[in-house]
Amino acid sequence: MQNRRAFLVSSAVTAAMSRSGVGANDRIQVGVIGAGTRGDYMSGVFAANPDCSIAAVCDVFKSTRDKAAAKLGANVAAVLDYHAVLDRKDIDAVYIATPDHWHGPMLIDACAAGKDVYCEKPLTNQIETGLKMIDAVGKSNRVVQIGLQQRHWKQFMECAPMIQGGKVGPVYHAGLHWDGAYTRPPEQPQDPPEGLDWNLFQGPAEHRPYTPSRQRTWRAYYDYAGGILTDQGVHIADVARWYLGAGAPLSASGSGQYVAVPCPAKDQLPDAIVVSWQYDKFVMSFNNRSMPNPDYPNDQGNFFIGTKGAMHVNRYGYNFKPRPQLRPPAGQSPPAADPPLSVQVDWRESNLADAAHVREFLDCVKSRQKPTADVETGFFSTLPLLMGVLAIRFGRTYAWDGKTAKPV
Repeated sequence: MQNRRAFLVSSAVTAAMSRSGVGANDRIQVGVIGAGTRGDYMSGVFAANPDCSIAAVCDVFKSTRDKAAAKLGANVAAVLDYHAVLDRKDIDAVYIATPDHWHGPMLIDACAAGKDVYCEKPLTNQIETGLKMIDAVGKSNRVVQIGLQQRHWKQFMECAPMIQGGKVGPVYHAGLHWDGAYTRPPEQPQDPPEGLDWNLFQGPAEHRPYTPSRQRTWRAYYDYAGGILTDQGVHIADVARWYLGAGAPLSASGSGQYVAVPCPAKDQLPDAIVVSWQYDKFVMSFNNRSMPNPDYPNDQGNFFIGTKGAMHVNRYGYNFKPRPQLRPPAGQSPPAADPPLSVQVDWRESNLADAAHVREFLDCVKSRQKPTADVETGFFSTLPLLMGVLAIRFGRTYAWDGKTAKPV
């Protein structure tokens, strides 16, 4: 598996380099901030580019940063505080793979320090912080790429012109589905493990006693993230916005229930959720539970329901089914309909998308062009999920007035 992943990443990097004409001598120095599972993997994707090198790794857990730095090379520094990365004059850009609540402060500080930024999705866990991030990027003229790498994934790129070209007709419902939840049962506070700076982990969030799930399953907690909704939900909301040319939603409503996992503190996103959004020309919905189907196990992703048919696209491929046509008047032939379509791909080709997304960022660092998933794209693809989190958490419908989400 690892050999195949390495081969796919290397092949994508080589192809992208040959297209871009970037010289191997134009080396970009990158600092990694957040070296957990995603950060560890993606630092290798960056390092696979011959014109890129990792200069430093930052993480609040000593064993994590030391292991990641050693893996990347003897000259890679391992540091606790991200300001030590931003203060280095030899570092051109940073890669941020921390919990969501740190994205905003770190990106804003990186822009002020003159660094370009590749930041994992979602953009942030707070709408107000996202607006400040846009402002910081605009004032500093930094290159920012958000980790919405499905924009560089083969099947998603193939389906975009189909939907935009009217294959399913005008879309009246964009369905989003991702099965699962991160909700965890209550735990008793305990001492943090040796080598973890728990106060620094919490940073701008409200400081609370340490529990294992707050560190290991931080996505569950409102303090740091928005559960499955802002994690995988942002990927599929981004695809819907991309295909349909949508901006901000007009409003968001949502419901949630703690079903399998008790949560008396109500400090986590529930394990059963439904969210709906009103856009100018369509509605969009999200749910995180579905009927088990061994004949079709990969039902997550995007569903575009239109007047002429429906398209389902996800990381395993895409399927199109035409809508049955109305019976024509006597003596007339039924209108022609596109035939069904089914294309399956190897989900491991995600490595190619990761590599292409990073390659575009590095090229934009040199050209000073905007990448595909710039900070505004990141904001407007994250916004509906954050409005959904508010709707679930507080039991209200929220409307967007262009500046803030207000309960109605």
